[in-house]
Amino acid sequence: MLAAERRDHLLGLLAREGKIVAKEVAADLGISEDSVRRDLRDLAAEGLCQRVYGGALPASPAVADYAARQSVTPDGKRRVAAVAAALVRPGGAVILDGGTTALAVVHALPPDLDCTVITHSPTIAAALLDHPRAEVFLLGGRLFKHSAVTCGAAAAEAALNVSADLFLLGVTGVHPEAGLTTGDAEEAAMKRALAARAADTYVLASSEKIGAASRFRVLPWEDVSGLITDADRHHPVLDRLAAQGVEILAAD
Repeated sequence: MLAAERRDHLLGLLAREGKIVAKEVAADLGISEDSVRRDLRDLAAEGLCQRVYGGALPASPAVADYAARQSVTPDGKRRVAAVAAALVRPGGAVILDGGTTALAVVHALPPDLDCTVITHSPTIAAALLDHPRAEVFLLGGRLFKHSAVTCGAAAAEAALNVSADLFLLGVTGVHPEAGLTTGDAEEAAMKRALAARAADTYVLASSEKIGAASRFRVLPWEDVSGLITDADRHHPVLDRLAAQGVEILAAD
């Protein structure tokens, strides 16, 4: 089989199965595992897969920079945001992650809602200027420009001094085996720090993130209260997560 044919075969497997097991592909095609691994390295370099131990998973399109992500599934993000905004109770305190879906949550909040919003995103804080009854706490630290959020030691230390009823968590990958993932190690650590300060954590995941994976794990499934997504209710990944006991909140 030619290299181009192997490439098409691997991409087809990712689309159909949601993963590649190098050992199985090598056996099916009658080639060495080294050849499969080389092919996967090439695909990963093009951003077409995320290599993991023993094979690969679909790469998330949500690892693009902040400006590019604004044009990715905006309708799905609005639907997810509407469900998430309904979880924010009058008088309550919510930790709101950065990112384009979190920004959609701000737009979905009633303008006169009396609440406290804690965030490490200057973009989120600025958007809340139009919500006169929302008390806003902005956690400072080193600005990670890719996602327009603060990270690092100063931001993590600031997170230790807050608490909330709810954390609305953004990730770039949602996978039954890889868990909840994102593309930067420090950003993943900051998300964990924020999750530790909330009574409940709900994951914001528009459909393009379902079944995808990024390099750094954020949280295991047992540490979240539920997943909010606009993906098809019968998506095989959602079926597997539901079987594991994950609460799925459908954003139709």
